[in-house]
Amino acid sequence: MDGILDERITVNHVVPPPLANLNCALVHEWLTPKATGGSELVVREILNWIDADLYALIDFESTNPESYLYQRRIGTTFLQNFPFARNGVQKYLPFLPLAIEQLDLRQYDIILSSSHAVAKGVITAPHQMHVCYCHAPMRYAWDMTFDYLNQSRAGRGLPGILTRYLLHRLRQWDVLAANRVDYFIANSHNTARRIWRFYRRRSQVIYPPVNTDRFRFEPQKQDFYLTVSRLVSYKQISLIVNAFNQLGRSLVVIGSGPELDALRRLAHPNVQILGWQPDAVVEEYMAQAKAFVYAAYEDFGIAPVEAQACGTPVIAYGVGGTLETVRDVRQHGEVGGTGLLFSHQTVADLVEAVETFEQYQTQFKPEVMRTHALSFKPEIFQRRYLAFLDRCYQEFRTKDCVLV
Repeated sequence: MDGILDERITVNHVVPPPLANLNCALVHEWLTPKATGGSELVVREILNWIDADLYALIDFESTNPESYLYQRRIGTTFLQNFPFARNGVQKYLPFLPLAIEQLDLRQYDIILSSSHAVAKGVITAPHQMHVCYCHAPMRYAWDMTFDYLNQSRAGRGLPGILTRYLLHRLRQWDVLAANRVDYFIANSHNTARRIWRFYRRRSQVIYPPVNTDRFRFEPQKQDFYLTVSRLVSYKQISLIVNAFNQLGRSLVVIGSGPELDALRRLAHPNVQILGWQPDAVVEEYMAQAKAFVYAAYEDFGIAPVEAQACGTPVIAYGVGGTLETVRDVRQHGEVGGTGLLFSHQTVADLVEAVETFEQYQTQFKPEVMRTHALSFKPEIFQRRYLAFLDRCYQEFRTKDCVLV
């Protein structure tokens, strides 16, 4: 049941919800005030137009008065009552597969999952269709295993041997879990390639929704660069700060996380580390920045699209999702260029990219970037997602899996 692969869908055709008369469940990994990334935006969009019961490993959003999920009934697992789960259920990694398999979803006709770890591993019956929107195969189990081991104390010595064995077993379970999915959706072509590499499953590419209307289009820019991110190691914010320390150009860093204090110690006077800021402040900086700087490897990466929605060009690491969201001005020219890509996560490469960007600065047209960003707006995600579900359901209910 994995024969559908990136077939083009006409997005100007409004597709009626195909699941209106069916019982649906939506499964996500975890719901906490700190989980506010692209996967959570997908969950929110799905719930906007599909009446589904929501499940997760843990839920601390239904008790959060500021959340759209406040007072919503959400099914959880035994991890909900584990100590410190609210601040990171990932610390209970060995229990995640077991926990997700304890969700009893027998009452539903359709299972939808939003998965970057174990949500796709829920147990379903033969008559239930399971469609997984995959944000990424489990990174620490697959292509980022060695990064995880090298950066963690659990990756060294005797604990390192145990951790490697755990990840080995986790990979085995993850492949097994992937085979419980009837249809995969990938959030980018990069993710689709990884799904094929690790699971040997084909997938439909549907880009995640980006709330482009939230960001003000501003053609007049100020003389500073900007990055907005969680301050964790794989986001490579220290690389950006070091590059701008060397360049001496003005850089503003917005975000919070475990690296905040270290970055403040690292930054030269030309680099402002603002920490967490409310949405209105982020949006204002995004609109006024000369360019948005992005050095992380992401499967999609929403922030560069948000910057382009403001008419702000992007200087980005040219691997993964940014190859699909940022158009290098050196290839596309002023009629299509929305940024500039660099090839390696090094200070030298980023310094060179910033200097090259300033040579091409007059070729960037804010209107071009805004138009490009609008191709990721939520309405397009909605139409493509609903159309794909409809096609899957029509195929699933007529599929004969018996060999004759």
